[in-house]
Amino acid sequence: MLKRTLTTAALLVAASQASAQGTGSEGYFQIYNDTANNILIGFYTNDGSGWSTNWIDGYEVDPGASMQAEFFAPEGLCDQVFAAGWLADNGDEIIDDPIAIDICAASNVYLGDNEIFYD
Repeated sequence: MLKRTLTTAALLVAASQASAQGTGSEGYFQIYNDTANNILIGFYTNDGSGWSTNWIDGYEVDPGASMQAEFFAPEGLCDQVFAAGWLADNGDEIIDDPIAIDICAASNVYLGDNEIFYD
């Protein structure tokens, strides 16, 4: 597991195929790689104060796999912008367009080939 301090929060990440569902209101959520062939290698957030470092630096989340993420900050903004980074054929990272999310309302974040949604 990896513990990384961010601008407004700390995140604990475990790359796994866990089926447990979290709840954003309790500070944790599950991120699913729902793509057919893409490997997730980056997850970045911006609460308005600038982009975080890569939350999953050093980890790869294969298609069909998931990871659990958890905020440890006692306070912070629920409204976040995040971007996913994918492994390119040449080993570089391709970053998707950023998307806004209410992370406090998200129990599950689904990263698809051409869509990102949460519930």
